[in-house]
Amino acid sequence: MSLVNAAVHCSGAAEIVRHDARWVLWGMIEVTFIHPDGSRETHPAKSGDTVMDVALDNGVDGILAQCGGGCTCCTCHCWVLSPWRGRLAEPHQDELDMLEYAWGRDSRSRLACQVELTPELSGIAIRLPEEQA
Repeated sequence: MSLVNAAVHCSGAAEIVRHDARWVLWGMIEVTFIHPDGSRETHPAKSGDTVMDVALDNGVDGILAQCGGGCTCCTCHCWVLSPWRGRLAEPHQDELDMLEYAWGRDSRSRLACQVELTPELSGIAIRLPEEQA
């Protein structure tokens, strides 16, 4: 049996391929969220989405996003794991100011609303804190 079971072209958009019993959207970015208990969930995203967008669109527990992405709270605090952390743009001062209030802040800390996804970030791993500020 072939690893590639089916290929479908969707109205000129992304090509969908069933591979190892999993749907992969070619041209999409995968974001993996790691919960405090170690469980994981992976969701597709488009280039230009933020990690917060992906979390909210897929009902990921742990990202509250009370300000809706305006960088005026820190309820979307997360930890970006290596090697993706080094691929991100440096946080701007507003984000750094908000992170002062984040629970468990460390060098991996980012606000999910400020992490814009690009194809180079496909596979990014995001660890979620036990609580939000």
